[in-house]
Amino acid sequence: MGITKQSFGKSMDNQEVFLYSITNKNQMTITVTDFGATLVQILVPDKDGNKIDVALGYDTVEGYYKNPGHFGATIGRNGNRIKNAAFSINGKEYPLAVNDNVNNLHSGPNWYRTRVWNVTEIDEEKNAVTFCILSPDGDQGFPGNFTGYVTYELTDDNEIVLHYQGSADADTVVNMTNHSYFNLAGHHAGAEAMLNHTVQIFAPEYTPVSDSQAIPTGEILPVEGTPMDFTKPKKIGQDVEADFDQLKFGGGYDHNYALSREKGEMKKAAEAFSEESGIVMEVFTDLPGMQFYIGNFIEQEQGKDGCVYGKRGGFCMETQYYPDACNQAAFQSSVLKAGEKYDTTTIYKFSVRK
Repeated sequence: MGITKQSFGKSMDNQEVFLYSITNKNQMTITVTDFGATLVQILVPDKDGNKIDVALGYDTVEGYYKNPGHFGATIGRNGNRIKNAAFSINGKEYPLAVNDNVNNLHSGPNWYRTRVWNVTEIDEEKNAVTFCILSPDGDQGFPGNFTGYVTYELTDDNEIVLHYQGSADADTVVNMTNHSYFNLAGHHAGAEAMLNHTVQIFAPEYTPVSDSQAIPTGEILPVEGTPMDFTKPKKIGQDVEADFDQLKFGGGYDHNYALSREKGEMKKAAEAFSEESGIVMEVFTDLPGMQFYIGNFIEQEQGKDGCVYGKRGGFCMETQYYPDACNQAAFQSSVLKAGEKYDTTTIYKFSVRK
């Protein structure tokens, strides 16, 4: 049990950055850094009791600065895509940077993940570390001064609890998420192992996209009868190469699953299982959507322990308001009103099935 702190080198603007390792009574350990409030490592016991790291990532802070796939990153102010890199609030249009075709992706290129966050609390009793970011009015193009927090807590039930909070002094868009890539056979295990994972997603519907730019059409369609259906457990690789436009657009799964139509109670969103390691990961969230992405665009990325990550080396389960929710009338809005509290929780829970 406990939290240890060690140096992780320096940020690009020469600030000292640190790693915080949190260990529970089961000897599960997660490591996070104040550089980008990033989840660096998840060491979890497999079916034989050996601890394996199931999170893709880097050995150095320099790796996380480049990080084209956003491994482990806290994404903000807005995760996912905003159509035509613009939105309107109260009749005023706010242009954002164009960094993904004609759209904006993950609020880049001035990422939250390349900034040093403030550590506001280290709670030994709760086994939790809280990071804070001060995002000024106009930052990344978004209106309002926004103060955002993310707390990483590791419980004795092997749950990584991610608690996001925040507020702004003007109406703005806030849709934060975590962009960790998981491979439950080990971060080094590659596409063959990842595609062999069994996944169940507790969503009867999804939001189809218009084309390869991956902007939702605005429809919410049933998954039943399509390769998008994970309502019953199946291997990720089972239908991934199906002759189905939605899969062709993104080169595989990269879609928002509609867990519900609106934010509400905590619910089980998904479960993944690796027969190879015996490790099970369950996802719980109070948010309406979850992006299921299987690393279709990872290209020969030099990762941890000398490992080179390739296409489909890991999967993401990014809880969220639906993509482009600030522009789509059919989706619950991702606009945070001035003075209101942004407050959402996601849990990644790990166990073993022998």
